[in-house]
Amino acid sequence: MFTRGIVVVAITRVGVETALKIKKALANSGLTSAVYAPKKYCQNGVIPLEKGFADFFKESFHSTDALVGVTATGIIIRAVAPYLESKLVDPAVIGVDATGKFIISLLSGHYGGANELTKIIAEGIGGTAVITTATDVTGKLSVDDLARCLHLSIQNPESLVAVNSAVVNGDHMVVVLLGDVQIPTEQVGCYEIKRAQSASEALEIINGYDAGAIVTGQPLPRNAFTIDKVVKPFTILKTKRIVVGLGARKESSAQSIVEAVEKALEETHLLLANVERFATVDIKRDSPQMIEAADQLGKPLDFLSVEALRSVNHKDLSPDSEMVQRKIGVGGVCERAAILKAGKTSKLILKKTKLNGVTVAIAEGE
Repeated sequence: MFTRGIVVVAITRVGVETALKIKKALANSGLTSAVYAPKKYCQNGVIPLEKGFADFFKESFHSTDALVGVTATGIIIRAVAPYLESKLVDPAVIGVDATGKFIISLLSGHYGGANELTKIIAEGIGGTAVITTATDVTGKLSVDDLARCLHLSIQNPESLVAVNSAVVNGDHMVVVLLGDVQIPTEQVGCYEIKRAQSASEALEIINGYDAGAIVTGQPLPRNAFTIDKVVKPFTILKTKRIVVGLGARKESSAQSIVEAVEKALEETHLLLANVERFATVDIKRDSPQMIEAADQLGKPLDFLSVEALRSVNHKDLSPDSEMVQRKIGVGGVCERAAILKAGKTSKLILKKTKLNGVTVAIAEGE
């Protein structure tokens, strides 16, 4: 999450000091951020703010995963209000007072991760996290959070109010896994888990509870959900297309590749069962270690040409490696391979990571 980075903007001298503390706290949690401020308040590590606060937020709103404003919340709300679209696409927006006493989750608390980010910042700078979403206040897992944690897309967002209301009220909740879908069950929290082989069977199960969610691997048309009796509120959650991009030194063993993949999946809270395929550059086509690793993991391995990888132009890409560019003619393999196979709307959920000579990146697409 937050692979496109986090923007922290302050407009006072005191606010800049707080913003730099936030940047350090985020870095300690492995999160990348950039701090902006008016030129007269800039110091080392701060990027000059060439435009007004409102214009800056306008440009940043759809190009980053999270916006942290170190200023009055009223200023932030007025700045972002014209661009609000949906909790499913809006970035996380957080307000922090100039001294860092209060860190307030303002927008996209669940699906956008603002609540999680608020807690990270508060803990890192010694402030108080202010989170007002009902499920968090009551210590319950909302269906939005469930979708975010399990890398699922919400197919019928109009259901969220009713289902989350049931969660808050402590109602009897269920998650129905359709077909052979698999999820990390330890992250499901207050929901019981059932399995069904058809949409009608899933609805019959939900009818025995107060509300629930159906997790499916394929898009389901609305007419798939027909039942004689009135159905309780339910949210349809669809698994995303997960592709793991790989790169490895010639001397890397199959076991080192497997271990790097397993660590990457653990870091992103994914099961191997969630992975659709692996992808790498075609010069690895004759690599017995890479082929053996894919066989051990039990997933297809796609080989992509240097030309195809070079054609990838994506906002999530890490800076090119000059060494890799000289050796094979493209500035990076694993991120480009993952993005290319995950599809046009994909994004990186794990940027390039290295372990024992192996590089791994993970992309998710619809």
